[in-house]
Amino acid sequence: MELNGLKQFLVVARLEHLSRAAEELRVAQPSLSRTIARLESELGAPLFDRSGRLRLNDAGKLFRDHVERSLGELEAGRRAVDAATSGELGTVRLASATFLTLTGPLAAFKRAHPAVEIELHWSPADDMTTRLRARDVDLCVTSQPINADGVESTQLFEEAVGVCVPIDHLLAGRATVSTAELADEPFITAREGHWLRRMLERLFAARDLTPKIVCEVDEHSAIAALIVAGLGIGLVPAFARRGTSQAPLTWVDVDDPDCHRRVTLHWGADSHLSPAARLMRTTLTGWDWNAEESHEPHWWPAPRG
Repeated sequence: MELNGLKQFLVVARLEHLSRAAEELRVAQPSLSRTIARLESELGAPLFDRSGRLRLNDAGKLFRDHVERSLGELEAGRRAVDAATSGELGTVRLASATFLTLTGPLAAFKRAHPAVEIELHWSPADDMTTRLRARDVDLCVTSQPINADGVESTQLFEEAVGVCVPIDHLLAGRATVSTAELADEPFITAREGHWLRRMLERLFAARDLTPKIVCEVDEHSAIAALIVAGLGIGLVPAFARRGTSQAPLTWVDVDDPDCHRRVTLHWGADSHLSPAARLMRTTLTGWDWNAEESHEPHWWPAPRG
């Protein structure tokens, strides 16, 4: 089995779509199809169900887990040799769906360890287990839980999530609001898979409701700017409330015990973290997340006028 073929298999297994996998890998789809067919021939079993949409079958899932661990060990070995021969702390690779919350500790880490190279990888929570197992990244920070074998974690902080409305909105004078009262409100939120979007859908689904989503965006600042423009309302984390004092927005508590997020740090349970990764883990777990400077101050748009 060729190493490159195994890496290509993992991409197809993750996307369960040949054309998208070929596009991500920048290879021709017929070539990728032949690679998967050769793997299945060598193993003597199909790895995907092909009736309708391409789906990883049970044999494929079993093989995927072994490939992830094997490639992860190879990458760990390469990095260990590099660290031993160079005598340097090396590189730390950190994945997250958003880095706004992490700017404080990242800046402090860089000041304390200027020789360490930091690689930041955007990644949805759904991909993080695979990336940790494959040693593609050292650490992951999520705003939603990862429940998977072979992954260790520690909670960094927990905070409430509220709803943000323009200052002239009917809810602007309220201290709290229920999910039912938000049923007919237009929502501006993140794309599917993002923790804000999942929280919104989960809160509404618990009451057999569907949120009225009028806009999907990729950036937190865009959500805030569109709320200021009066196009809708949106869920926002408590740390963003620090920036609302001068913005034409109001933050209202949602009267629901599930309307909060737990920001968690994850790493591979059986991985041998590099010195740089261990230093980053210590920085993140020891950070004072309640301090004013812990969070990115520019979540909100600048006030107009």
